[in-house]
Amino acid sequence: MLTKKGKYGLKALVDLAALAPGETAFINEIASRNNIPKKFLDTILLELRNSGILRSKKGPGGGYSLSRPAADIRIGHVVRTLDGPLAPIRCASRTAYEICDDCNDPETCEVRRSMTTVRDAIADILDTMTLEDFVRSARIPRMSEGEMVENLAG
Repeated sequence: MLTKKGKYGLKALVDLAALAPGETAFINEIASRNNIPKKFLDTILLELRNSGILRSKKGPGGGYSLSRPAADIRIGHVVRTLDGPLAPIRCASRTAYEICDDCNDPETCEVRRSMTTVRDAIADILDTMTLEDFVRSARIPRMSEGEMVENLAG
């Protein structure tokens, strides 16, 4: 499950992806535009900068910007940076594997197998989705349930 930290990080990246090349934004601006607590956003943006996703400048004309084009930023990398492994349980993780205390045989455990399939499906989507894709899909208007029913009844 995506935490608030992950969600706020993605919202901030979408905000920064909308900037013109070379333009920067201050934390206060990003926070107010996206209804994110500034102090929490400070921590999130620092992690994203330390992982190479963002860059920052101090002083006049300073602020945060993407370190590379949105098409080169993978959503899976962002989520792992902010929230850790994608696996729903530790024993299904590729990067933070831990055997469960109650497990007799991880190789035959059906829960582990099923959750590994879930992890793989999530990774397949998030590791191929770029920030550019993410922004584009966020702009596509969604149909309401009533509109879907109307279109099906057609």
